[in-house]
Formats: sequence, structure tokens, C-alpha cells
Amino acid sequence: MRLYNRENEREIDMNTEMTALIKNIKNDYLKWTLSCTSDADELTEINKTMIAEFNEKLTYKTGSKYIKIYKEGGSVWGFVVNTDNDKKFKKGDILKPAGYNAPARNAARGNIIDGGYTIRWTGPLYLK
Repeated sequence: MRLYNRENEREIDMNTEMTALIKNIKNDYLKWTLSCTSDADELTEINKTMIAEFNEKLTYKTGSKYIKIYKEGGSVWGFVVNTDNDKKFKKGDILKPAGYNAPARNAARGNIIDGGYTIRWTGPLYLK
């Protein structure tokens, strides 16, 4: 789906923005794994296997209201608002999960269209 953002005068492709978010999540997992190893320059075979499995299973599913980011056979990472008709949030807002099928609607944790969001591989950050 393509949107036109008048503020930045650029065409927005939600699939491109989601691909960038998924890439950021995977990169954070790699950074975390490297920080946990004794030799930060070299990963063990177990580390490499875990990273490959994480990367392979991390995916998203587009719905009419939200895009769910989850690990296949595992937990939900979070949700992204996928509609312009939400009374509280704008399209692209990142939300924490309240459960497997619904987001927490208390506050956005960033926006994939506007950028500048901070996330972790474990999920969107808590509010301060």
C-alpha cells in the first residue's frame, strides 16, 4: 500500500517501512548477542544458529487496522497502526502488544513513517 505524505512530500510504501523496522529489530538482536559474548568479534556456532533462527522466524502480518510483528511459533513483538481512521493514533504508530491479537492502546512508542523511534529486539520500549 502506498501513501502520500504531504509534510515530507514523498510517497510512503508501508511494506518498505515495515521492512526497515524488521531490519532494525534484527540488527538489535545481533548487537545484543554480540554484547553477551566473551569475544565480541567472533560468534560461536550456537550464536550463529540462534541469530539465523530469530531472523528466519521474525515476520509480520497485515490486517485492516494493525500490522502484527511476531516470531512464528512464538510471541508478538508489537503492532503498527495501519489505518488513517484511528481516533487516537496515526498511521505508522508503533504499539506494544496487550495480548497475542491486540495492541496496548495507551500510547505510541514511535512511528515508522516519521522515523526516529527507538526499539529493542524484545519489543517496543516502555513509556518513561
